[in-house]
Amino acid sequence: MGEPDVVFVGIGAIGRHMASRLVAAGRTTTAVDPTPSAREWAAAQGIPAVASMAEAPRAEFVVVMVATPDQLAALVDEALTRADLDGQRWIVMSTVGPDAVREQGARLTAAGALVLDVPVTGGVARARTGELTLFAAGNRSTVEFARPVLDCFGSVREVGERVGDGQSIKVVNQHLCSVHIVAAAEALSLAGELGLDREQVLSLVEGGAAGSWMLSDRGPRMVQGTDVEVTSTIGIFVKDSNLVADAARQADADTPLLDLARERYERAADAGLGARDDSRVIETYTSA
Repeated sequence: MGEPDVVFVGIGAIGRHMASRLVAAGRTTTAVDPTPSAREWAAAQGIPAVASMAEAPRAEFVVVMVATPDQLAALVDEALTRADLDGQRWIVMSTVGPDAVREQGARLTAAGALVLDVPVTGGVARARTGELTLFAAGNRSTVEFARPVLDCFGSVREVGERVGDGQSIKVVNQHLCSVHIVAAAEALSLAGELGLDREQVLSLVEGGAAGSWMLSDRGPRMVQGTDVEVTSTIGIFVKDSNLVADAARQADADTPLLDLARERYERAADAGLGARDDSRVIETYTSA
């Protein structure tokens, strides 16, 4: 096999489906993930995988789906030890906040790379089917050049040429997701406290004015037991709600609903639920 045209960093719950979409589209892909179980998964799918960027071959595109700003910084540190970044196109698709992508993007740009800020939304279900929504910020010609890769993942929404604006839109998105999940948990908990069958209540209200995508997606898992399939963890929403809070503070924006939701995720994490599905935030309510 020749040189890959994509190195995909971070094959977690969402990233692995994105990497699979690339392979299905005929893109020669190498995965990078420090977690042995993730590399074992890749090997079972026939996707070459290595533990670090230092071990990865040179590729035309680097797609980044790490979890945190610190992980992005460490990845860039590792990449900058190489001498082959000139002209390489980096597509940062993680949710890391506008400051992180601007800072690390500037470091990569100084080394000759071309950087796009393209966070995604849609979760595991839409990653699996290639129906994610992509908020693409960066040089328009670079976006167009990368479109054959981006189109593998879903619908590209161009949001301007400033790196960081994609992350800012994702901050707004994650504000709503954070609040909607907790609102769904609180409502279904209330149904239980009222002596109602929560599954029946969910089926009755989700199609009406009170419905939301998060209620329909997370609600069924909320009324199940604690060991439901993990598609997005409580820990991710601790991280994301704090990213939203940080961005809001810097903008001097008032976000009291977000602050209440964030407290619920932190309470769930403190109760030992950090690695469980984010729907388990319902366990912070008495009738869960």
